[in-house]
Amino acid sequence: MSNVVSSNHDGDSEKFLTPVASALRDSGYIVLDGVFQTEALQLLLIDIKNRSSDEFHVAGVGRSQGYQKNPFVRRDRICWLSETTPQAAFYFKWMKALQQKLNQNFFLGLNDFECHYAHYPKGAFYKKHLDAFKDKTSRRVTTILYLNPAWSPDNGGELIIYEKDSEQILEKVEPFFGRMVIFLSEDFPHEVLPVNKSRYSLTGWFRNDGQPVVS
Repeated sequence: MSNVVSSNHDGDSEKFLTPVASALRDSGYIVLDGVFQTEALQLLLIDIKNRSSDEFHVAGVGRSQGYQKNPFVRRDRICWLSETTPQAAFYFKWMKALQQKLNQNFFLGLNDFECHYAHYPKGAFYKKHLDAFKDKTSRRVTTILYLNPAWSPDNGGELIIYEKDSEQILEKVEPFFGRMVIFLSEDFPHEVLPVNKSRYSLTGWFRNDGQPVVS
């Protein structure tokens, strides 16, 4: 991977804010390792595994009249997350600081953040897509935090980031525990390759219209 920032974590997650802002300005995306402490990430993993199956639903694609659930496009299951979730307090705090940083640097007008847990059971995938919808710009910045301890290459589930309007692959990201990917939602088509074991993540979007999107 060519656009990676890593750290032997010293507890200062805010030191990553400036590199993220610089990378989004220069290349539009970044891969981060070591943003959060292992103990905090373990709390998220325990929370996602302890949730009942009823809290997760089959994810769909599109919005409004075009919304549909299509197993040929994606097969993950999602559970929307709230700021009141105690296990995720550190995560929402960091995202709020990142939102302020991006607004200060790029005047994006980001005024909302939404996120969900995503579970990819064995065999699940998500075909190539954009996170921003064609009929209206709302999702501006995508964030993905991976929660997969002891993940190995033969488990699959890599995130493929493509160059816009091209089949050129920019990055192939393995979903290692604690790794985070951040990119401009409108600029980077991406897909999740099929997984050979359960794969977990916390995926979010900074928005600039304040209106939640069902997906």
